[in-house]
Amino acid sequence: MTPAAERLIAFDRVRVLVGERELLRVPDLSLTEQRISVIGPNGGGKSTLLQLINGLVEPTHGYVSVHGADTVDSGTHVRRRAGFVFANPAAQLVMPTPLEDVELSLRRRTKSRSLRREEAMACLEELGIAELAERSSHEISAGQQQLVALATVLVLQPEVLLLDEPTTLLDRVNARRFTAVVDRIQSRQGIQVITATHDLQLAAQAERTILVQDGQIAADGTPEAVVAEYIRRVDA
Repeated sequence: MTPAAERLIAFDRVRVLVGERELLRVPDLSLTEQRISVIGPNGGGKSTLLQLINGLVEPTHGYVSVHGADTVDSGTHVRRRAGFVFANPAAQLVMPTPLEDVELSLRRRTKSRSLRREEAMACLEELGIAELAERSSHEISAGQQQLVALATVLVLQPEVLLLDEPTTLLDRVNARRFTAVVDRIQSRQGIQVITATHDLQLAAQAERTILVQDGQIAADGTPEAVVAEYIRRVDA
């Protein structure tokens, strides 16, 4: 397989239904770019699109595959490859301290407790937040919590990083810090990053942007063209 094919995320005749209501329809979509942004209004289907890639949501009809692995038949394998960071870090931080949260992510892969601690600390250091290791996860700032949530995913060395509105709860300073860390990690490790966001400046930093509206892909192309189309639709 070519490198592009090895990075392929593919949607094939996908529909997601809740009862009779259709949340998302993606007849055909292939994702190979290293940086992809997904924009659109609330409730339009952005988060569902990302959750399909990770297997958090299963298609009612059709198939989604990540690097050749079906997200339903090989869900555990896919989730190891595609890490998901939620908008609200509280959904991912369940232990008393950041270090323990990152260690928890390693419990199945790394059996040695001392090695888990070593790997967790190395990840926190890589993200520049080692000083938070023994702090209470509930007493650090929202920006710091989001970086810890990112660490709980990156410690497993995913090939795909899915960010669902990662800066929504952050002020401008912390949002910039978070995106700078992601940029550095992506550049250093070559991770494919797919970000759902309302921040059009953040969306414009991608190689490719997808507009999801009313449960369908309404536009797909360069960030400049797709952002302009979204603004046109909002202003119409």
